Amino acid sequence: MSDKELQPEEENQAVNPETPEVEPTAESEAETTTPAADETGETVEEPAAEEAVATAEELPEEVAEEIENGDAEETAEQEEAAQAVDYHSLTQSELLEHFKQLLLVKPVQDIKHEVEEIKNEFNARFNEEQAQKKEEFVAGGGNLIDFHYSTPLRKNFNSIYFDYKEKRNRYYQNLKKDLQANFEKRQELIEELKGLLNAEENINSTYKHFKDIQDRWHVAGPIPRDKYNTIWNTYRHHVENFYDFLHLNREFRDLDFKHNLDQKLKIVSRAEELAEEEDSNKSFRELQMLHKMWKEEIGPVAKEHREEIWQKFSAATKKIHDKRQAFLKEMDAGFEENLQKKQELIEQIKGLATGTKPNHRAWQQSIQKLQKMRDEYFELGKVPRNKTKEIWNEFKEATRSFNKEKNGFYKNQKKDQYSNLEKKRELIKIAEENKDSDDFEVVTPLMKKIQSDWKSIGHVPRKDSDSVWKSFKEACNHYFDRLHSQKNQASKEEQANLDSKNDLLIAIDGIKLSGDQEKDLATIQEQVDAWKKVGRVPFKQKGIEKKFNQAIDGLYGKLDLDKEATAIIRFENKINSMAADTDPRRLQKEEFFIGKKITETKDAIRQLENNLGFFQNAGPDNPLVKDVHQNIAKQKEELAVWQQKQQKVRSLRKQQEQQDQD
Repeated sequence: MSDKELQPEEENQAVNPETPEVEPTAESEAETTTPAADETGETVEEPAAEEAVATAEELPEEVAEEIENGDAEETAEQEEAAQAVDYHSLTQSELLEHFKQLLLVKPVQDIKHEVEEIKNEFNARFNEEQAQKKEEFVAGGGNLIDFHYSTPLRKNFNSIYFDYKEKRNRYYQNLKKDLQANFEKRQELIEELKGLLNAEENINSTYKHFKDIQDRWHVAGPIPRDKYNTIWNTYRHHVENFYDFLHLNREFRDLDFKHNLDQKLKIVSRAEELAEEEDSNKSFRELQMLHKMWKEEIGPVAKEHREEIWQKFSAATKKIHDKRQAFLKEMDAGFEENLQKKQELIEQIKGLATGTKPNHRAWQQSIQKLQKMRDEYFELGKVPRNKTKEIWNEFKEATRSFNKEKNGFYKNQKKDQYSNLEKKRELIKIAEENKDSDDFEVVTPLMKKIQSDWKSIGHVPRKDSDSVWKSFKEACNHYFDRLHSQKNQASKEEQANLDSKNDLLIAIDGIKLSGDQEKDLATIQEQVDAWKKVGRVPFKQKGIEKKFNQAIDGLYGKLDLDKEATAIIRFENKINSMAADTDPRRLQKEEFFIGKKITETKDAIRQLENNLGFFQNAGPDNPLVKDVHQNIAKQKEELAVWQQKQQKVRSLRKQQEQQDQD
């Protein structure tokens, strides 16, 4: 077998992985042959001649190429690992955190592709943010030459990336030093080997010295790739010279041949076992090591055994290769199907951006569709290796184009939002000017109208949304609280209702439950129904509703009900009390609050599920993974309760609206 076919992976690695690899030339691969005659007059072939002849006659060219390209598989696996995490969906802070974790848990020489993905995504987000800030700066009257923009995240990322480059450079500098030191060590061993021919010692001592040199050569470590062929051929040449010298003593030569034959028979036996191995990847990787041992660690055998033993090894090698090729061919069929599906998804993503209607609701729906498409993309399996990078770049470009269109839409929306902000500030001014008015007949319709106008105006910039709503709500609430207070002061009926409800509270406090859950539930419901039949109480005495709810909650707490059922029953009592109030804002505020909680819970679930991407290499028993799954289950339980509450309050509001229409 040729040198090129049997170069070990370990010694084939370049010092700098970014430097293109240079294939050895035919001249550098050529072996130096120095035949010598033994005592019988027969020619003793060089140790590697058997491999060269057998390879040319028996092993297909693709077998040798596949053995040589073992390290290319590792590179492809690293590229696939970089695509396993959906970096495109992470925020700048999440990208930064993932970068930190990579530096902590993985060797610096193994994360190049992942770091490049993180860097590209981080820069893309920062550049979009920077472009927006630049436009705002210029629009505000700033001079473009004076614009400068940075963030703590940007500075932190630059610092971590600098640390990464430092560690990576230091690793390869140290590797280069080690390779050079190993090269010098091997040169010294060659000089020591040359000196054996002139050693003034008996043949036993010389032979032991030779075996010691061989042992030290095998553990001397990798050397620079460009020096590999030269140093190896030189070493083999002087080994051959020593065997010529050893011919003077056939006993030692035959002993060495026998030892080498035993070792090669073991390799052949192991190769034949590997040929039956189901895992073709595993058998192929071990076969590479067997070829390395055959070439570098074991010397020649007697001439009469050479052809036979090499043919056996060659046949096992070919069988392993054929099985691997069949396996890869079968996998490629599935990979092609995955490739086609991913291409279809990419086309759908491209159409999503151009086909979305120019309104907020449509874009939110498209964002949800995109997320589903992204999830589907990552759930699909691998694609043919020569298409991996190409399809990944197409996917990223399609999602970036979508985000560009989306950002362009919302950028234009901001102009409208600032106009809406001014309109809402005008309504706030009207509300504040009239909130202390005593002309209730005139001002009440006005306040209701501006509330209606507020709903029709639309969105304002997010940074101002809470503050303007708070100001408007406080002014309106102040007015309507005064209105209700004025009405409550003149209501004798409401005072009578208050007395009745106080009596009911006393009765509820004296209830003793029987222990029969069905009867006790009926008893509690009777009290709730009785309470609902009593009309409104004075506005200042509305705290009695809270006391009633607490008393009822105490009774429910004594029953053996599950947590979710109890929560829903208590909530029904709460909103029924709200429905009895003439102020419709209470139910509206409750519905708004529940909607906000549902959104927050869904966001929390989505974030937790995204976090699972950081633990792809961790097992299900990992405490952190368990904790995330438990949190997701808990959030989903809470979401189910909030959604039931939302249905209850919406149903009650519809009933109220129907009653108002009747």
